[in-house]
Amino acid sequence: MKAIILAGGFAKRMWPLTKDYPKVLLPVKGRPVIEHIMEKLENLSDIDSVHVSTNQRFEKDFREWINRFSEKTNKKINLVVEPARKEEEKLGSIGALKFFIEKEGIDDDLLIVGGDNLFGFSLEDFVNFFKEKRTPVMAFFDMENPEKVRGKYGVCVLDEHGKVIEFQEKPDNPKSTLASTAVYLFPKEMLNMIHEYIEGKNNPDALGFFIEWLKDKTTVHGFTFKEKWFDIGTHETYQEAIKSFESHEDN
Repeated sequence: MKAIILAGGFAKRMWPLTKDYPKVLLPVKGRPVIEHIMEKLENLSDIDSVHVSTNQRFEKDFREWINRFSEKTNKKINLVVEPARKEEEKLGSIGALKFFIEKEGIDDDLLIVGGDNLFGFSLEDFVNFFKEKRTPVMAFFDMENPEKVRGKYGVCVLDEHGKVIEFQEKPDNPKSTLASTAVYLFPKEMLNMIHEYIEGKNNPDALGFFIEWLKDKTTVHGFTFKEKWFDIGTHETYQEAIKSFESHEDN
């Protein structure tokens, strides 16, 4: 099993803080956001390597981080650099996955984590859920209030068996309060579907669009968790994460 942390965006909503520095390297409780994700990955014996996907503008920052962090981890970290230096050139999340899979010749189950995610649930539980289902799986956090997901997050409707029966990407009228957290696991047999999706001229930006498309072609399951989750996409959510992590025993 391989893991990839997606960090190819330019985070324009958080400028000027992220104009010249990647948001996943911003500190939360004394260390970069990405190191909180790496801590979760450390506990996964199934993962033999971790890939970090970024853009040309932030390549230097990530190489410096890898040099500093490599002594602290038992995982091999590989940097994948997308051919983009500005927002207009970025590949998008799905485009970045296609680029990574083809460039690295990936033929293995693939765990995908959005680099701006801070979450409390165990990735071991998530991987075990995947092993039980052997379908594409994705993690959802129940926001409990429709106003908190409206126009902000991908939203899912699950049946009683945890199967995704409907998915909406940032809807104005959400049909549930289950927010997509940009944590996915795809069996290797399904990786070719990413290529098929892109070749079909579909939206390459948000993974939610791919899930909308994929659920009509194969079974997709949702893993729902109750632990904390922060999507660091704005100054407000970044400050919320800092406040929560510094005032509680989260790490």
